[in-house]
Amino acid sequence: MITLEHIEAAYPAVRANIHHTPVSSCVSLTERCGMEPGSLLMKMENQQRTGSFKIRGAYHRITQLTEAEKRVGVVAASAGNHAQGVALAATLAGVKSIVYMPEFASIAKIQATRKYGAEVVLEGKNFDEAVFAGKERALLMGARFISAFDDDGIITGQGTLGLEILEDVPDLETVIICVGGGGLFSGVATAIRAKKPHAKIIGVQAAGASCAVESWKAGHLLPHKPVTTIADGIAIKSPSERTFEYIQKYADEMVTVEDSELARTMLLLLERAKTVVEPGGAAGMASLLMGKVKPVGKTVVTISGGNVDTRFLADLIEREMIRAERYLHFFTACPDRPGGLAALLETIAELKGNVIQLSHNRVSPTIPLGQTGVEILLEVRDRTHIDRVTEGLEAKGYRVRLLE
Repeated sequence: MITLEHIEAAYPAVRANIHHTPVSSCVSLTERCGMEPGSLLMKMENQQRTGSFKIRGAYHRITQLTEAEKRVGVVAASAGNHAQGVALAATLAGVKSIVYMPEFASIAKIQATRKYGAEVVLEGKNFDEAVFAGKERALLMGARFISAFDDDGIITGQGTLGLEILEDVPDLETVIICVGGGGLFSGVATAIRAKKPHAKIIGVQAAGASCAVESWKAGHLLPHKPVTTIADGIAIKSPSERTFEYIQKYADEMVTVEDSELARTMLLLLERAKTVVEPGGAAGMASLLMGKVKPVGKTVVTISGGNVDTRFLADLIEREMIRAERYLHFFTACPDRPGGLAALLETIAELKGNVIQLSHNRVSPTIPLGQTGVEILLEVRDRTHIDRVTEGLEAKGYRVRLLE
């Protein structure tokens, strides 16, 4: 296993090529977590070069290549963040990089990976299939395959985040780390346990990709299961034997969060902390906001990445606004004649609803002849306002059917 000394030796070169990301606090989120003022801090790796912590491990690993390996180039596989980290790290080192990405990978992440200098190959329906294809290509080329997590060099580089956290928060008592394949957890936990032996170390996974949590509870690595989660950055079927050894050794607690909790947390981070975070990057904060963990003392949660597709984010915001009772989505009907829709909209205006979207449906079999169906998305203030709008519409003879 790597040690603190390995991480400290890697730190100067890594530090020279990355951002020292800020540690931020948010009074509103601290209060929501039921914590004392000043006790909750966020390590903002979403503001790192390439938008995530992955550049740390990728850069260190590529500096370890022999001159012969550098001439051949490197191959990697990733759904996005590792891809960008390898692409930039290789470009900085003057090394050719080829990155295999699943066919469903975010368009924004594909474009960013190419911009950082990598040749991108889309192959496979999921991360594992992309890895298989990437390893085959590396074998044919005689190139080094750079794993996203199952590599001592990657783990060492990620461990520099632990050193940076301790520089900024020397009185740390709890650290919360998102877990996918376990590379970030392995490196950060190694550094923090060595320098702060009594600190509490907590790992968080998406419930739809929870092999590490279940294996930690069982005391041994379990067979992996299918993965279903919006958190593509941590949607890994299983940690490796290498990273699971670190999880067993250093984790004081391991928990999962649901996709709905990740989505809610992303919206809260956007609204309250004014920061864009991808689903996997929000896992640690979600565990706090949803009461899944009970930290002790000064707590740092890793905000591990911010590479989220804009279209996905817009859809998520709209859905979460409905769940947060800030939007009212409903179906009703109005007379299919001039002025029928205008009367409906006038009633909505009187009830102080703000129309976001509206669409007609004249052909639905559930709509009586002579009427037209109308699907409406309204901006509202809260639950009380929702009740006032629905009651007011029904009082005017409009039947309201709430939609998800």
